[in-house]
Amino acid sequence: MALADESEYKTIMKKLASMANPENVKGMARFGINPENTLGIQVYKLRKLARKTGRNHELALLLWSSGVHEARMLATMVEEPALVTERQVEEWVRDLDSWDVCDQCCGDLFVRLPFAHEKALEWSRRKEEFVKRAGFSLMARLAVRDKKAGDAMFLKFLPVIKREATDERNYVKKAVNWALRQIGKRNRRLNRAAVKTAKEISKIDSKSARWIAADALRELTGEYVKKKLMK
Repeated sequence: MALADESEYKTIMKKLASMANPENVKGMARFGINPENTLGIQVYKLRKLARKTGRNHELALLLWSSGVHEARMLATMVEEPALVTERQVEEWVRDLDSWDVCDQCCGDLFVRLPFAHEKALEWSRRKEEFVKRAGFSLMARLAVRDKKAGDAMFLKFLPVIKREATDERNYVKKAVNWALRQIGKRNRRLNRAAVKTAKEISKIDSKSARWIAADALRELTGEYVKKKLMK
């Protein structure tokens, strides 16, 4: 670890501490964000700081190891995807304790990794709430961001979505629903497949499954999505 990285880390941590807003922490808690080790800094301010900081792998590792909510968010923004290993990803995903950091990891970092599709499937089978959420959050992100992937890459996610639709945990079921909707908005073929899956899910005797199916069908069969896919 270079001394320059440690020096920059200390400088950034002091900067984050100076930006702390306890009132924001209370508001974040109302939206289900874990208030522990949280400073209450808005994401747009973190992104501004990340642009100024630039990509730095060693710095990202230090920021994540701090355990501070916003420092971990920042770590996902400054990390260098090319240097991230599967071991690091597994360590980070096990540390997740809040849905927003989970989705931030998936949206800014994990989605860029060559083993993202593999991890999405792997994590979908895990018992830990935020690890499982990461699996479906990653599916949703890939459906939007991975322009080169063929339909087969997303069709394999649909049976997994159906399998996990009975998980009643709030942060899991919302991510399962999110993944289903995003896959169904990718193109017409995947829309038909996602709608079919949603109808199958609706027949499962589970409150969570019925909610996932109804919400997904409402959007995927709506006029807005139909018109968008026709283009």
